[in-house]
Amino acid sequence: MSDHIYDDTETYVEEKPKRKVRDVDTYELADIGNRLIALIIDGFILSTITGILFGAAKGPGFGVGLVVGVAFHWYFLTRMNGQTPGAMLMKIRIIKTDGTKLQDADAIVRQVATYLSSAIMGLGYFWALWDDKRQTWHDKIANTYVVKAE
Repeated sequence: MSDHIYDDTETYVEEKPKRKVRDVDTYELADIGNRLIALIIDGFILSTITGILFGAAKGPGFGVGLVVGVAFHWYFLTRMNGQTPGAMLMKIRIIKTDGTKLQDADAIVRQVATYLSSAIMGLGYFWALWDDKRQTWHDKIANTYVVKAE
């Protein structure tokens, strides 16, 4: 059997190597308690940064908080192996449901979706308590799991 692929015009097309993806069932889901502690740690860090920037900007805090929160999560989830500082301390991380790392758009969508999870008295966060994969609404929207880091 040949590793060569030909398109409809019989022109040789080099096959791209398939990306090896670890079976997501081999990951252990993070405990709700660890997720909560990581959220509190990250919230403290973000509120400190936002407070400093809000004080310096002397403007509307929601806009500053939104931008800082998205930038913070985008950086850590895409550049630091799916781990925010709180997640690093609690030894958990965020992955895609197919077992791959988050891409830029995934991290942004997930962070913006946290506002939806918070909107109805935090119901989107509480959802993880009875979900079989411990997913919050923003996990479901962004197709992510929170797992124990290795």
